[in-house]
Amino acid sequence: MLNRNEYRSELLGRVGELGKLSPDTVAGYQTLSAAGKLIAHLDPKTRELISLAVTVTTRCDGCIAVHAQAATKVGASKEEIAEPLGAAVAMNAGAALVYSARVLDALAG
Repeated sequence: MLNRNEYRSELLGRVGELGKLSPDTVAGYQTLSAAGKLIAHLDPKTRELISLAVTVTTRCDGCIAVHAQAATKVGASKEEIAEPLGAAVAMNAGAALVYSARVLDALAG
Protein backbone atom coordinates (compact mmCIF):
# COMPACT_ATOMS: atom_id res chain seq x y z
CA MET A 1 0.00 0.00 0.00
CA LEU A 2 1.03 3.54 -0.68
CA ASN A 3 2.16 5.55 2.35
CA ARG A 4 -0.24 8.47 1.91
CA ASN A 5 1.62 10.82 4.26
CA GLU A 6 4.93 10.40 2.41
CA TYR A 7 3.20 10.54 -0.96
CA ARG A 8 1.23 13.69 -0.05
CA SER A 9 4.42 15.39 1.16
CA GLU A 10 6.34 14.48 -2.00
CA LEU A 11 3.41 15.47 -4.19
CA LEU A 12 3.01 18.87 -2.57
CA GLY A 13 6.75 19.43 -3.01
CA ARG A 14 6.45 18.69 -6.71
CA VAL A 15 3.42 20.96 -7.01
CA GLY A 16 5.51 23.69 -5.37
CA GLU A 17 8.22 23.04 -7.96
CA LEU A 18 5.65 23.28 -10.75
CA GLY A 19 4.46 26.54 -9.18
CA LYS A 20 7.94 27.99 -9.63
CA LEU A 21 8.15 26.78 -13.22
CA SER A 22 4.58 27.70 -14.19
CA PRO A 23 3.11 29.99 -11.54
CA ASP A 24 -0.03 30.87 -13.52
CA THR A 25 -0.96 27.21 -13.88
CA VAL A 26 -0.84 26.58 -10.14
CA ALA A 27 -2.49 29.93 -9.37
CA GLY A 28 -5.31 29.03 -11.78
CA TYR A 29 -5.81 25.69 -10.05
CA GLN A 30 -5.85 27.37 -6.64
CA THR A 31 -8.50 29.83 -7.86
CA LEU A 32 -10.69 26.98 -9.11
CA SER A 33 -10.17 24.98 -5.94
CA ALA A 34 -11.13 27.91 -3.69
CA ALA A 35 -14.15 29.06 -5.73
CA GLY A 36 -16.66 26.71 -4.12
CA LYS A 37 -15.57 27.68 -0.63
CA LEU A 38 -16.49 31.27 -1.39
CA ILE A 39 -20.08 30.34 -2.21
CA ALA A 40 -20.43 28.43 1.08
CA HIS A 41 -23.73 26.68 0.40
CA LEU A 42 -22.14 23.41 1.52
CA ASP A 43 -20.26 22.87 4.75
CA PRO A 44 -16.57 21.84 4.56
CA LYS A 45 -17.27 18.21 5.51
CA THR A 46 -19.83 17.81 2.71
CA ARG A 47 -17.41 19.38 0.21
CA GLU A 48 -14.68 16.94 1.25
CA LEU A 49 -17.02 13.94 1.04
CA ILE A 50 -17.98 14.97 -2.50
CA SER A 51 -14.31 15.53 -3.33
CA LEU A 52 -13.46 12.01 -2.17
CA ALA A 53 -16.16 10.48 -4.35
CA VAL A 54 -14.87 12.46 -7.33
CA THR A 55 -11.27 11.40 -6.62
CA VAL A 56 -12.37 7.79 -6.92
CA THR A 57 -14.19 8.34 -10.22
CA THR A 58 -11.24 10.30 -11.67
CA ARG A 59 -8.68 7.84 -10.25
CA CYS A 60 -6.46 10.57 -8.75
CA ASP A 61 -4.09 9.17 -6.10
CA GLY A 62 -2.82 12.61 -5.19
CA CYS A 63 -6.37 13.85 -4.73
CA ILE A 64 -7.11 10.87 -2.48
CA ALA A 65 -4.06 11.64 -0.32
CA VAL A 66 -5.03 15.29 0.07
CA HIS A 67 -8.80 14.96 0.45
CA ALA A 68 -8.74 11.93 2.78
CA GLN A 69 -6.65 13.94 5.21
CA ALA A 70 -8.83 17.03 4.74
CA ALA A 71 -12.01 15.01 5.32
CA THR A 72 -10.74 13.67 8.62
CA LYS A 73 -9.64 17.15 9.67
CA VAL A 74 -13.19 18.46 9.22
CA GLY A 75 -14.59 15.57 11.25
CA ALA A 76 -15.69 13.01 8.65
CA SER A 77 -15.86 9.49 10.06
CA LYS A 78 -14.95 6.35 8.09
CA GLU A 79 -18.66 5.52 7.95
CA GLU A 80 -19.48 8.94 6.50
CA ILE A 81 -16.67 8.60 3.97
CA ALA A 82 -17.86 5.13 2.95
CA GLU A 83 -21.26 6.44 1.84
CA PRO A 84 -20.06 8.72 -0.99
CA LEU A 85 -17.50 6.07 -1.95
CA GLY A 86 -20.45 3.73 -2.51
CA ALA A 87 -21.98 6.39 -4.76
CA ALA A 88 -18.71 6.60 -6.68
CA VAL A 89 -18.71 2.84 -7.21
CA ALA A 90 -22.30 3.01 -8.46
CA MET A 91 -21.48 5.91 -10.79
CA ASN A 92 -18.56 4.03 -12.32
CA ALA A 93 -20.71 0.94 -12.76
CA GLY A 94 -23.48 3.09 -14.21
CA ALA A 95 -21.07 4.71 -16.64
CA ALA A 96 -19.84 1.29 -17.75
CA LEU A 97 -23.45 0.23 -18.27
CA VAL A 98 -24.23 3.32 -20.38
CA TYR A 99 -21.08 2.90 -22.47
CA SER A 100 -21.89 -0.77 -22.94
CA ALA A 101 -25.18 0.36 -24.49
CA ARG A 102 -23.15 2.67 -26.76
CA VAL A 103 -21.13 -0.33 -27.93
CA LEU A 104 -24.39 -2.06 -28.85
CA ASP A 105 -25.42 1.12 -30.73
CA ALA A 106 -22.13 1.02 -32.64
CA LEU A 107 -22.69 -2.61 -33.57
CA ALA A 108 -26.19 -1.80 -34.80
CA GLY A 109 -24.78 0.52 -37.35
